[in-house]
Amino acid sequence: MISLLYLLAITIATGLFLGLAAVTLRVKKDPTVEKIDEILPQTQCGQCGYPGCRPYAEAIAAGDNINKCPPGGADVIQKLADLLNREPLAQDESHGQELPPRVAIIREDECIGCTKCIQACPVDAIVGAAKKMHSVILDECTGCDLCIDPCPVDCIDMVEVSELEKVMLPSKPIMANLPKAQNAQIITTDARN
Repeated sequence: MISLLYLLAITIATGLFLGLAAVTLRVKKDPTVEKIDEILPQTQCGQCGYPGCRPYAEAIAAGDNINKCPPGGADVIQKLADLLNREPLAQDESHGQELPPRVAIIREDECIGCTKCIQACPVDAIVGAAKKMHSVILDECTGCDLCIDPCPVDCIDMVEVSELEKVMLPSKPIMANLPKAQNAQIITTDARN
């Protein structure tokens, strides 16, 4: 019985110590970085030269240019300029051009199941398994293009969201009007043998 009391006392003391340590050793976040990160489009594409939106937000807060985000385009540049009281700059074309919102579509009949696209996707928008066909979760896809280059069979197309909506029926996704994507399906449960 006494050993249980000792164990309880040690547990309570450790809990209090850890709680106090969490409060006193908390890393303070820069609110400016948080606000900048909220404005950025969260594509995690790396076109800005940073490995994601958060590192770019930190760089902007430290003085880097606000015009390196092609997915965000002029709208994000203006919002960042307003937030940081800076002059809005023209899009830095060396980082890419502003494009309409796009998503990846996998032509599943051509997919060999190599998983290279899954590994490249920074937001886990591609599902599948080795040697099984893969599919894109459209609601998660940010259109970053990072899945395109690793694909050894070139079975991934980037499609503008506005075009995707034109060719999809509510009950069944079809891509008949898109080049090279006639047999693509967006979400499937089928697997290749």
